Amino acid sequence: MVATPLEHRLLSAKFAEKPGGVICMNFDEIIDRRGTDCSKWDKMDSLYGVSSKDGIAMWVADMDFIPPKCIQQALTTMTDHGIYGYYGHDKAYREAICWWHQYRHAWKVDPSWIFSTHGLVNGTAMCVDSFTKPGDHIVLFTPIYHSFFKLLEASDRKIIQCPLVLEDGRYQMDFDLYDTLMTGNEQMLILSSPHNPGGRVWSREELQGVADFAKRHDLIIISDEIHQDIVYAGRKHIPFALVDETVNDRLIMMSATTKTFNIAGGHTGNVIIQDAKLQTIFNKRMTALGMSPNSFGIVMAKAGYSPAGAEWIDALMLYLDNNRKIFDSAMNKLPGITSMPLEGTYLAWVDFSGTGMSQKEILGRVEREALIACNHGSTFGVGGESFLRFNLATPRSVVLRAIERLKDAFGDLE
Repeated sequence: MVATPLEHRLLSAKFAEKPGGVICMNFDEIIDRRGTDCSKWDKMDSLYGVSSKDGIAMWVADMDFIPPKCIQQALTTMTDHGIYGYYGHDKAYREAICWWHQYRHAWKVDPSWIFSTHGLVNGTAMCVDSFTKPGDHIVLFTPIYHSFFKLLEASDRKIIQCPLVLEDGRYQMDFDLYDTLMTGNEQMLILSSPHNPGGRVWSREELQGVADFAKRHDLIIISDEIHQDIVYAGRKHIPFALVDETVNDRLIMMSATTKTFNIAGGHTGNVIIQDAKLQTIFNKRMTALGMSPNSFGIVMAKAGYSPAGAEWIDALMLYLDNNRKIFDSAMNKLPGITSMPLEGTYLAWVDFSGTGMSQKEILGRVEREALIACNHGSTFGVGGESFLRFNLATPRSVVLRAIERLKDAFGDLE
């Protein structure tokens, strides 16, 4: 019998920070990723002017941890076989996706609803391409994941930014405001749930507000739920499909193993569509573009969506929880600097507006003095201008070193 999520957490607590634990590897282990053609570490010099030799990479949203052993073993079995042909029979893969969503999120998915894309940026692009046309308006609740801007601009869609409202240190939605921003040309909205970069885990009431807004303006909803498993104690991720069944004829769900298990290089995502009409449109576009899954990504995803993968992510969340608490506590003690409380994701969203500094001066201190590469808030759209995003999914010693560097860089404010 499979253990409940609570039982997993109680068991995982014994091993989350102990080298050699039966569930996970040692999250404190430093793994040198430099010189491995790793985007996170090997591109930060050219993009941020921070050398990988003595800098700290806290930008790209992947983790500096080895994935769960079940994934490593599945890949070893594959490579030991030695033949890498076309992947054909995906029944077990689809069943693993269905099991995970039922077990972890109480959402019953039919295998026929699932389409495999090359990650969820590709999945989003495929949805934009399938359900809208150049010149259509796409709604984003900003600040939001920066790659959405890139793909929408490249596909000649017009972006309508609906700014999130900062209240009591947390983002809220203001649908009365958003209604006034609609022009009648909007065809789609893209939601980040849990929210990247703010770390909000949206409540059922907030998600219902999104559903009502979409119905009022006749919008297709793309719910990007790639961070659905990176949620901290006291919060619960609610799949949008469980919020309001009356929007299932306009809803596209997206999930992936890539953030959950640190296998982004596998470029495999799930576009899950319940409505038959939308399925037909999407499938036709997939066929027209010759889309088919990457066998390595399928093997890794299938292995991760398992009881062993569930135990690993529960152990990881305990470790990340301590990382976020340590980082937030340190940042919030620096005058004029506020780290938004994380409810989900491992991406700290830090507001420097209270320092009174320009973005150029802030970046100078972070990148030139502290030697930290992190994401610039302005790339996340309206509302992100005074923020920087820091990736905390790294060994604690790295987080502590980053904290000390930031203290030194902004120490004159105390």
